[in-house]
Amino acid sequence: MAMIDTGATRLAYDEAGSGPAIVFVHAGVADRRMWDHQFTAFARTHRVVRYDWRGHGGSADHEGPVAHHEDLLALMDALGIERAVLVGASFGGAYCADAALAAPERVEALALVCPGMSGHEWPEAFTREARKMVLGAVPHERLEVYRAGRAEADPGDVAAMAEAQARFMVLGPGRLPEDMPTEAWDLTLLMLRELFARQWSGPVLTTLWPERPAKERLGEIAVPTLVVKGASEIAQVREVADLYAKGVPGARLLEMPDTGHLPSVERPGELTAALGEFLAAF
Repeated sequence: MAMIDTGATRLAYDEAGSGPAIVFVHAGVADRRMWDHQFTAFARTHRVVRYDWRGHGGSADHEGPVAHHEDLLALMDALGIERAVLVGASFGGAYCADAALAAPERVEALALVCPGMSGHEWPEAFTREARKMVLGAVPHERLEVYRAGRAEADPGDVAAMAEAQARFMVLGPGRLPEDMPTEAWDLTLLMLRELFARQWSGPVLTTLWPERPAKERLGEIAVPTLVVKGASEIAQVREVADLYAKGVPGARLLEMPDTGHLPSVERPGELTAALGEFLAAF
């Protein structure tokens, strides 16, 4: 791991290889380790970079709002990357799309894996189930203390929230931990435990979205775009992938069967192969 000063913060990152640049942007339920397989594979043919968002993983803490897509572009500036393929998962995919809209000359192509989207409003059914999941893991009164930040997080609460989030968001409905490879489930829980332990004990960070969100501008994305969705993940998240596939001109949609929200962890070889085929096509 290395650290780099972007002028606004210090970000933890890994870099390897040479050639055309690929920048991997992790999901909100993970950190840069989710890209282990892809990072190693593409380092043979590309200059690859993966990093932790501000306030996540090895990167610096922050209090208040952060425009994560601006951090992504600032990281590219600091590393001297003029143009790159951006590969983002979940909300990391949203940040990649926002970066492509803010600075289209910097983006060679997009691969959006089970992506989020700026400006998207989650339906009530999704938020209701998410609330049920959260409150089933940690009692409301303790959760309010943790959400305020700078708390002393109980390890039992951290573990309970990590497992609840992994079952709800990463596995998807009706699936069990045994449905994932053991190493994938273990890494998922590790990343989530570290995430909640840090979030609850540190300063509160919020996402600052673009004034003109991607939801209103999908037709302006003019680079080759691959959209990946896991067939087993939550229906409302799959619907966001469909919005990208329909709204981005020429976008290609790939549905991965028996796969939840983190294909790079659950089915790493298959996702790497799909990304390689996508990159070879342009």
